Amino acid sequence: MSANNSANNQAASQSADHNTAAGASASNEPPDELKGRHIRSFVHRRSHMTPGQKQAVELHMDKWALPYQDSLLNYDQTFGRAAPTILEIGFGMGETTQKIAQLRADENFLGVEVFNAGVGALLKRIEESGVSNIRIIQHDAVEVVQNMIAPDSLAGAHIYFPDPWPKKRHHKRRLVRPEFVALLASRIKPGGYIHCATDWEDYAGQMLEVLSGEPLLRNTCTDYAPKPEYRPQTKFETRGLRLGHGIRDLVFKRI
Repeated sequence: MSANNSANNQAASQSADHNTAAGASASNEPPDELKGRHIRSFVHRRSHMTPGQKQAVELHMDKWALPYQDSLLNYDQTFGRAAPTILEIGFGMGETTQKIAQLRADENFLGVEVFNAGVGALLKRIEESGVSNIRIIQHDAVEVVQNMIAPDSLAGAHIYFPDPWPKKRHHKRRLVRPEFVALLASRIKPGGYIHCATDWEDYAGQMLEVLSGEPLLRNTCTDYAPKPEYRPQTKFETRGLRLGHGIRDLVFKRI
């Protein structure tokens, strides 16, 4: 997953879950650090897909997924209704995205993931659960936010358990960095929110520092937030808690 995390990266990073701008301006221009070739927070690896995931891609990709485009997305046309839209960055195997979308049926959920297995898994979950308020874009999340998401248009954004890139020399690949948070914050409406979660303590500290340093955002808590009821505890998170990994949530409001 991701600018996104994934099942592949979970094993490599031992993450507990599946899980992926220009200053304070709300323009469509990306920050200078993103105008060139940005450092991707994911690495393409050969991704094993189950027969069910392959079948879901073959049968349902056209119904629930959108091609990447270098132009702004119209949410009302995409979802067939006018409703608040939440961006899910790096949804991994889709367990959390599907459960939140089912719980919050009055909102739209736009999921971005790069790995085939994760896309196939979420397509399968969509069909099995009957939810209709999810759309998928299989592409680099930075480019999606930069080119497809209009300024001041999102009701919120979720970044759950992105790849922690634990080696210090790889920290530059982490998704939650100042330039990307500035871009993402510019795409969220005033009153909207960014919700991040991680089980890596040093990444949680970096997230807190970066989010606190963005002028368009304000922390809803003194530091870390209690886990919101809408975010389910997945099997990967449960495993991480058994291993002694502390889970930290951060919820920041767009001002």
